[in-house]
Amino acid sequence: MTDHDIEGKLAVVTGANAGLGFETTKGLIRQGYRVILAGRNSDKGHAAISSLRNDCPRADVRFEPLDLDSLASVRDFAARLRACEPSLDVLINNAGVLALPTRELTQDGFERQFGVNFLSHFLLTSLLLPLLLAAPAPRVVQLSSLAHRGGRIDFEDLHGEYRYDPWRAYRQSKLAMLLFSQTLQRYSHAENWGLVSLAAHPGLSRTALFDHGIISRGMAGRLFRLAMPFVSQSAVEGARPVLYAATASNVRPGSYIGPAGLGETRGAPKPAHIAPAARDQDVAERLWKASCELTGAKWPKA
Repeated sequence: MTDHDIEGKLAVVTGANAGLGFETTKGLIRQGYRVILAGRNSDKGHAAISSLRNDCPRADVRFEPLDLDSLASVRDFAARLRACEPSLDVLINNAGVLALPTRELTQDGFERQFGVNFLSHFLLTSLLLPLLLAAPAPRVVQLSSLAHRGGRIDFEDLHGEYRYDPWRAYRQSKLAMLLFSQTLQRYSHAENWGLVSLAAHPGLSRTALFDHGIISRGMAGRLFRLAMPFVSQSAVEGARPVLYAATASNVRPGSYIGPAGLGETRGAPKPAHIAPAARDQDVAERLWKASCELTGAKWPKA
């Protein structure tokens, strides 16, 4: 899948102790990357590392605590990396929560899906930018979703205070991730950062996170569960677009990668459909500004 030298390059994968993040980490290790597995649960993180080393005994992988529910944890994580690593080649913003049945808030008062899925990753990327720009060919990959197609950024109610719906909040967070990837690429080009910003989605992948989201759909979810074997793929397959975005030498900056088959629900990686809402630069710029204000993120000249 790749043809450039990756031996010894460093990648960070958030939410990598299970599901897509775990399979993405495994794929990176097999290609020769050093990987930092970032997650909030130390026991699960170290169990994942044991499993990864059983698969690849020479794996250079370590766990670092990162709780995306807390901006303070994001800042601590980034500070530790800046203190011990000279550069970072790949950042994969994978972690997320899906369709929480009731409205929950992060420690900083954000609607939890918007905060965990998007805002914390926005801040994390800004804090790790110096390490990324110290690498020869840095990449950042945001995890979006097919659900972005039905999303809308509700600037009057970003945190679902007035009207909360689990899937509406999820769609907004995944649209935000895709808008972020597009804007980050524009800034990289304008400021000559040399950073390649990408997004990817896993189609319909059978993970515990997705299964939990289906349960929240009630009868519709139970019916969809019956159809899952015919319209979905494993987490291993779902990680393929993410790995392609992270490592393929022929990927174009600003691309969005997803599965090739059956409405982008499964299959080999290919350029994915970007909904019109994710191409709106006015919305993207407004979201960037709002995100800086909410998180305190600072970007050079952006």
